[in-house]
Amino acid sequence: MAAQSSSQFLTFQFKSLLQKSSPWWGAFFVWLLMVLPARAQLELRVAIRNGVDQVTIGSSTSAVIRDTSGQALWQLPEQQAMVADYDSGQVAFGDWEGDAFWVEPDAGGYVYIGDRWYRGRVLVMPTSSGLIAINYVDLEAYLYSVLGGEMPTSWPIQALQAQAVAARSYALYKRQTASNALYDVGGTTTWQVYRGLTDETESTHIAVDATAGQVLTYGGQIIEAVFHSSSGGYTENVEDVWMQPLPYLRGVKDYDEGAPVYEWTESFSADQFRRRVTGIGNLISAVPERTTPRGRVVTMRLRGDAGTRVLSGDELRSALGLRSTLFSLQVVAGGGVEVRGRGFGHGIGLSQWGAYNLASQGLDYRQILAHYYQQTVLAKIQVQ
Repeated sequence: MAAQSSSQFLTFQFKSLLQKSSPWWGAFFVWLLMVLPARAQLELRVAIRNGVDQVTIGSSTSAVIRDTSGQALWQLPEQQAMVADYDSGQVAFGDWEGDAFWVEPDAGGYVYIGDRWYRGRVLVMPTSSGLIAINYVDLEAYLYSVLGGEMPTSWPIQALQAQAVAARSYALYKRQTASNALYDVGGTTTWQVYRGLTDETESTHIAVDATAGQVLTYGGQIIEAVFHSSSGGYTENVEDVWMQPLPYLRGVKDYDEGAPVYEWTESFSADQFRRRVTGIGNLISAVPERTTPRGRVVTMRLRGDAGTRVLSGDELRSALGLRSTLFSLQVVAGGGVEVRGRGFGHGIGLSQWGAYNLASQGLDYRQILAHYYQQTVLAKIQVQ
């Protein structure tokens, strides 16, 4: 999907937000209608399995098995699964072997990939590292699952709607900028959690349907609407954590206080720490060399009785299994190490616990999005 220029916007209407005591409550959203290339639906390509030797494929209804030219090969009976195998650079499925095959369920059926049911259809093909199974699924149907994978489905509907708009924007941004020619996104936390029908609930359907087609834009472009669980009090400017500054990903006050991950502590014995952070022996001191303006560790110097190392905050977070890079290390009695931290995730963009608290206070999803994604325009795509 190509981003549209401002001359292609058809209509717009200013809608003010409810005035509150804080300045940002008085922000404005511009509602715009964007016209996208005409098609019956907007499909997303989601890599469910990648680089595997085999994958189980099935269908809830009878399904047509097709080759890449569209030729029907045979009919897969309903409720039947088969194993596709990687075989010398090709894919073997039953008695058939070739470059790739499609499984297209009949009558609105679901496709089985690996160990879960998914909407849409699936393409299975070989790559240099094994098989890849790609779920081609309607964008809105994809979001029914993503919402349940990323946010508790019992949360206030306005928080779920804010998450729906953010997730839709993120998915379309990735679809536009995908560096992989085969798929747009994966189904893990590296992208957005997508586990098919298992995460769908009535509330995820309501939230997605209520915001159908709505995306966040800046300068006529759909934004990279990243999000996280909790920032620990204040979100970050994107360039302080990653690389490129973006006007819509600015640090703002978070409203995540009271979240179970707002503050946390992790403890490690001396032996546990030595095994997780090697090359220094027993830790003597840990001094941040560089931090973000909000205190996230960019680099930290660790001095031990067997050496000194400088590690990035991300390296330490990974080695110690921490929730975020907003932490401090302290040596305690017996040579153990105590980690005190705040928040969960990278701290950029929408805070999910902040959205929960704001929605609980009566704010709607537009106000929540306006706070966490500065200077953005809430637009609606029209798929014809």
